[in-house]
Amino acid sequence: MTLPVKNMVFPMILLRLADWLLYKILAKSCYRAAMKVKNSGFFFKSSSFRSSHQIPLYPNINKCNLQGRKSETVACDIQGTLLRSESFFPYFMLIAFEGGSILRALLLLLSSPLLLFLDFELKLRVMIFITFCGMKLKDVESVGRAVLPKFFLENLNVHVYEVLKSAGSRVVFTSVPRVMVEGFLKEYLSVDCVKGTELHTVGKYFTGLVSCSGILIKHRALKEFDEEKKPDIGIGNSSLHDHLFISLCKEAYVVNKEDEKANTTSSSILPREKYPKPLVFHDGRLAFLPTPLATLTMFIWLPIGILLAIFRIFIGICLPYKMAIILGKLSGIRLRLKGTDPPRSENGKGVLYVCSHRTLLDPVFLSTSLGKPLTAVTYSLSKMSEILAPIKTVRLTRSRKRDGDTMQRLLSEGDLVVCPEGTTCREPYLLRFSSLFAELADEIVPVAMNTNVSMFYGTTASGLKCLDPIFFLMNPRPCYTVEILGKLPKELTCAGGKSSHEVANYIQKQLGAALGFECTNLTRRDKYLMLAGNEGVVEDQNSRINNPSTI
Repeated sequence: MTLPVKNMVFPMILLRLADWLLYKILAKSCYRAAMKVKNSGFFFKSSSFRSSHQIPLYPNINKCNLQGRKSETVACDIQGTLLRSESFFPYFMLIAFEGGSILRALLLLLSSPLLLFLDFELKLRVMIFITFCGMKLKDVESVGRAVLPKFFLENLNVHVYEVLKSAGSRVVFTSVPRVMVEGFLKEYLSVDCVKGTELHTVGKYFTGLVSCSGILIKHRALKEFDEEKKPDIGIGNSSLHDHLFISLCKEAYVVNKEDEKANTTSSSILPREKYPKPLVFHDGRLAFLPTPLATLTMFIWLPIGILLAIFRIFIGICLPYKMAIILGKLSGIRLRLKGTDPPRSENGKGVLYVCSHRTLLDPVFLSTSLGKPLTAVTYSLSKMSEILAPIKTVRLTRSRKRDGDTMQRLLSEGDLVVCPEGTTCREPYLLRFSSLFAELADEIVPVAMNTNVSMFYGTTASGLKCLDPIFFLMNPRPCYTVEILGKLPKELTCAGGKSSHEVANYIQKQLGAALGFECTNLTRRDKYLMLAGNEGVVEDQNSRINNPSTI
């Protein structure tokens, strides 16, 4: 008896799917086996014979002459070429975690074992779907602008970057989604054109699917880009697709991964002082590059970290200073105090502690280190942080006269802590100091505060600020360094004839020297404009960093 055609459709689909999966697995296994045989030199008894006959098709990137390239065009990929790491999984994870949710990040992590059995195109499609499905365009753009540049800069291949910088025109072709890399490439590396995989959208949301043009094939895209003029320099890796890509250029160079692995500690890493633009501001909670193993470690630590943060908050609120310090150190907090608290003056007014601003916990750790209660003034403080704070906190209004009166009253009651930068900064820079504090007190003590974390940042510009202290205290071994620089001499205060601007600038430079930080003229407004994307990277940022003006 013949079965109806409609009953045969589903079994046939399953049969074809099983056949396709079997083909993919066997093909990949055979390829790996062939590569192992090739690399082990099975067919060559003499290793010297083998090495003498393996002549590379293209020279290494460090052989490229950088002189006289200003009129030439360079073409390369970002994955495995401009970036030292070949895997793009961590950057998909950053978008999933920072722009999406912790559940989306967990789903992407759970898919990582499956990705090992898929070919490049299918692997990319799976990561795109999990990461982007249902996400808002503005959320992805925000992560691409405020989060990813830090990790891209830290992973730049210095040799490829130098070639890129030496050329007059720069074009990047990549299979990864264009929306992930275009902002960084154009803002930081001055790339003229970025060709990448386009994603399908519906209204203001991503569907998680690739557009009808499909995954970008680099050598085909290069042919379509400019059929008349070939790029002068092509840079790729040792893969077949990259060889096809760079063969279309007049000169071709490859990134030798064996050489890069041998020199990862120094020569292939771009040092901070050579960054194309200073990285002053960045956002996001994750303080590490989320590879699959690092992300798995984070998820395992997460429930422990939450309980640990609750315990640390409890001892900070309920216990005396000395006991809180002892139990805090036993829980993993590293608190380093340098210098001594200067003696209090006899004029009856409190001492004004002027601190660099790293997290909302700066006044708390200063109060705990000194073993005495302090009052802190701040511009932005959530209701939860205000309730949980073990010291008195007072909000400022950004009205100069009203805030001045408030701080004068608080100083008459006791010691006061102020962070004149007005906002936190994670990187080794000091923002412009407000001069208001210098007009209010003659007893001024500068305090250099610094932090170090390994898993979570305790600050955010776009997330929930009420969670900032919790994320900081969730770190396994957070570190706080408190350095008291001594009371400012009277002749350097307003009472000694100095203007408030001169006092503020002097203290900024003094704190910068103590911390090894660079003083800038950037403000809280600049930070939020950059991270919110209204103005992007300020064009004259270099001049403002190198030449801070008077406040």
